Amino acid sequence: MKTILYIVIGVLLGLLLAGGVWLAARAPQGESVELRPAPTPEPIQVHVAGAVVRPGLYDLPEGSRVMDAIEAAGGLVAEADKNGLNLAARVEDAQKLDVPFVSGYLPEADQGFVVISEGTPSPSAEEELVNINTASPEELDELPGIGQTNAQKIIAYREENGPFARIEDLVNVSGIGSAIYEGLKDLITVGDGDDSSVPPDPLAP
Repeated sequence: MKTILYIVIGVLLGLLLAGGVWLAARAPQGESVELRPAPTPEPIQVHVAGAVVRPGLYDLPEGSRVMDAIEAAGGLVAEADKNGLNLAARVEDAQKLDVPFVSGYLPEADQGFVVISEGTPSPSAEEELVNINTASPEELDELPGIGQTNAQKIIAYREENGPFARIEDLVNVSGIGSAIYEGLKDLITVGDGDDSSVPPDPLAP
């Protein structure tokens, strides 16, 4: 009798063990989950105007700040009012960022006509030009896009390489690119003389 009881218990234990193994080996149900990368945010467009080297429309990453927009536009010109800016402020899509000029400065684009009183001689174009071979740091600082740092670089370039042979050589100075040059090329000279200043030969035909 005991033998039959042991056999029944053994069979039951075997069935329980086999059932556990079957449940453990059974494949999980349900569909697999596919992980996809997060979508890349589209850039925002900001209109940078005013006292910057290259005013215009620029694409910037979302979350950019005023400082990023100004750097994209080539940086501030020498006449920019830095105290009127919050460089840490965030810019938004379709925003116009108008960088102010210092008080009293009139941008060239807004000057329009120059009125000269009757009887007052017109200033000579040569006198208005800044000679980049002889100008002081203060005179160079007044040129658009130069500033104190680039003025010192121009002086150092002259001392190391000699006078500029032509105004186009100004772009060889570190920190002065073609954009800055285009904005001041009509305001500078190398002082290489003008043939028109030589009196004509009275014996010439």
